[in-house]
Amino acid sequence: MRLPRAAIAAVIFDLDGTLVDSEGPGLEVLHDMAVALGAPWRRDTMHAQFGGVPMAHCVAELARQIPPGRGPFDQVQFVKDLRANMALRFRQDLKEIPGATALLQALHDSDLAFAIGTNGPREKAELTLGLTALRPYFGERLFCAPEVGSFKPAPGLFLHVAAALGCDPQSCAVVEDSLPGLQAGLAAGMQVFSLHPRPGLPPELAQQVHFIYGLPQLQAWLT
Repeated sequence: MRLPRAAIAAVIFDLDGTLVDSEGPGLEVLHDMAVALGAPWRRDTMHAQFGGVPMAHCVAELARQIPPGRGPFDQVQFVKDLRANMALRFRQDLKEIPGATALLQALHDSDLAFAIGTNGPREKAELTLGLTALRPYFGERLFCAPEVGSFKPAPGLFLHVAAALGCDPQSCAVVEDSLPGLQAGLAAGMQVFSLHPRPGLPPELAQQVHFIYGLPQLQAWLT
């Protein structure tokens, strides 16, 4: 990372898989429920396909994969059941991504603004942040795509957060772990830091992001 520290005035975090370790467990719940309905989904390929993707898109794809003869598929009820099962799973053993508390405390003590921009609903965000004790760091700076009306990979959520923070998009750093989030940050004209490893990303996108191996590395550079 060779950008000057002064080039960044605000940091916008994704949530799932970036600050809290909820991406994997949540997708495991989705996989188990999908397989129970007969969807021919392998766990590894499903994780790669749906990481960071809005839940409505995941469920719409599931509806296309359920074998004929299984009866009507109520997507609304499925999402309700899925959210409930995810919440149960999170309450069992959800942890922060290593280094999250230390990084947020350091940012709190600095002059950098910071916020969350997540594709997930507020109910889920409040739960996972509460379980990991990260919620107090954000106050009103928690922005959820269903409320903003723009989902990653579209840039609207991140642009909304930048405006709320009073920062130009070019001076915002985005911290993401999924392809849709990385695409959204780049589309917003922001400086994008990737927790997603280079393998699995389109080469042209990989050339435009800054790869970090963990949040402590980002903390050392920002603060």
